[in-house]
Amino acid sequence: MKVLIIGHVWPEPRSSAAGSRMMQLINVFLMKGYEVHFASTAQRGVYVSDLEALAVQTHTIKLNDNSFDAFAEALNPQIVVYDRFMIEEQFGWRIAENCPDALRILDTEDLHGLRNARAEAHKKKQPFTNDFLINDTAKREVASIYRCDLSLIISEFEMELLQDFFGVPKNLLVYLPFMVEKIGETETTNWKSFEERTDFMTIGNFKHLPNYDGVLYLKEEIWPIIRQQLPQAKLHIYGAYPTIKVEQLHTEKDGFLIHGHVKSSWNVTESAKICLAALRIGAGLKGKIIEAMQCGTPCVTTSIGTEGLNGDLGFSGSIADNSQNFAAAAIELYTDKEKWLKAQKNGSFLINNRFLKEIWSNALIEIIDETILHVKDHRLQNFTGAMLKHQSLQATKFMSKWIEEKNKG
Repeated sequence: MKVLIIGHVWPEPRSSAAGSRMMQLINVFLMKGYEVHFASTAQRGVYVSDLEALAVQTHTIKLNDNSFDAFAEALNPQIVVYDRFMIEEQFGWRIAENCPDALRILDTEDLHGLRNARAEAHKKKQPFTNDFLINDTAKREVASIYRCDLSLIISEFEMELLQDFFGVPKNLLVYLPFMVEKIGETETTNWKSFEERTDFMTIGNFKHLPNYDGVLYLKEEIWPIIRQQLPQAKLHIYGAYPTIKVEQLHTEKDGFLIHGHVKSSWNVTESAKICLAALRIGAGLKGKIIEAMQCGTPCVTTSIGTEGLNGDLGFSGSIADNSQNFAAAAIELYTDKEKWLKAQKNGSFLINNRFLKEIWSNALIEIIDETILHVKDHRLQNFTGAMLKHQSLQATKFMSKWIEEKNKG
């Protein structure tokens, strides 16, 4: 089976949860013996994963250029994965024309329409309502979901939102959370103890607005309260691509320390006593919280931070949606060993019951195999997708053709 993944960016698992998610998908395909090709129009970043070392064949492609048509036709993949809806908009019509029989899969990463809706409500200082969901990004994203055969959805909350609010048929959606290894006795034995750990930490790619907003929230409202009660404690903030405005938040005397990119997020997470994820906006599952659970590091976060994460199970820490409660929860967890140990135990239980790689990777391959086998019938049930493909992609196609001709001049 030949898989072509068209990437929005080259995967950087050490910089973002999106990069980790993409590498998880690639590893599932490799594990099943698929021939994997990764193509992107983007420049390779500093922290890009060495795909060639994994036997993934890489290709640099051009936007609005018919060289992609020849490339896709010659490659003739059985499966095409679009990395986010923008990529499907740009290349979907070319795949439909040159590889019509290929199974088309959209990896949403998280719902961008939901993320933008929350950001808009926050910007306007208004309570979030469903009215904010009717935005241009959501319309484009849902249209892209309809045009694809399957869409990978990372959160149960987003699965419900797509079906109940946007009315997307369930057979177009595949719930696929983060896929990680089981936490066994070997792992828990190697965790640092409560006494061996010190300080608070948070991490996140600063190109991602929810991460910057979260750090700002910590700086302005939460950390001053914590620091007053715990004057010796420090907050270590890590993340790729910090801007000048991020670096200016660094305040040595207050223990608010901006470190920027770090080679191993695992090392800094497992050394901290508490992970803080003060998220007021965003969507999807939060990679920093998943990794904290893997490291045995309890977390304090918001309702948005835990969305789609723990289901009916206990969370690996505390959840608070205002600065006073957030700070109080962080102080309590930092100083109460019994609660800290219980949170740590909840984290390993969550990972082992909801995010195991062996379970979700097999489920994904089963759905792919079944859909490929009956792809014609599958598409016959999706008239809305066919209609949108006809209408929307005609416009995209001719715009792309026009740009292509303009570039020749």
